[in-house]
Amino acid sequence: MKSVTIVKIGGNIVDKPDALQYFLNNFQKYEGPKVLIHGGGAIATQLSKDLGIEVKMHKGRRITDEATLKLVTMVYAGLINKQIVASLQKIGCNALGLCGADGDCVPATKRKASSIDWGFVGDVDPKKINVSLLHSLLAKGITPVFCAITHDGNGSLLNTNADTMASSIAVALASEYYVRLIYCFEKDGVLSDPNDNDSLIPLITQNSYSQLLDEGKVVDGMIPKLDNAFLALREGVAEVIIKHADNLLNDRETLLKL
Repeated sequence: MKSVTIVKIGGNIVDKPDALQYFLNNFQKYEGPKVLIHGGGAIATQLSKDLGIEVKMHKGRRITDEATLKLVTMVYAGLINKQIVASLQKIGCNALGLCGADGDCVPATKRKASSIDWGFVGDVDPKKINVSLLHSLLAKGITPVFCAITHDGNGSLLNTNADTMASSIAVALASEYYVRLIYCFEKDGVLSDPNDNDSLIPLITQNSYSQLLDEGKVVDGMIPKLDNAFLALREGVAEVIIKHADNLLNDRETLLKL
């Protein structure tokens, strides 16, 4: 079975030109098919403030009204996505920038309002992802670069969480590839003490994750990230890794396995 590496980077990388270029130089060195998914929340948040558009968040997720949707589409699918693609082309990686609407790659369903009206937020079903198109691109040596803008099939764009976008694409490709999913963020991996980089946990299984939750060693935004990761593993993804973007080519990381 062929392997594919899927890497997700966040706004803490894409809004720092030197850090982004360092990451992309390392990303380019991965051999074989690869996919990059990026966020860009930090840039979107700052631009929202500059334009007087209220930023509404709930548990780290962006509530997306009509004005916010226009802004994040311009920032994610435009400025950030195309800058990353141009930077990859510069170093010899033939990349293609995409949002979920392009080629009907990642359709989504608008999240229904419950106690919170999320606005134009999309939830993705991995079974509906256009795997044949992705397979064709990867077979031609093209590296897809996805922002987290999706579409509902009825002409409306939707804002989807980038972590979810990455895990959904990983699950969709798992039927044809050995998939390694890498989440890059601002820590070296999962830490038992968020303030101590020496407290890295090198391996987390489903059982040890439950224990870490009970002990209160995994909290806040790390919980949905790990929940997402174990869901991907249960759906066929071979490996999930959490690490700092600067460590892309070394083994200082947290490996998740069932």
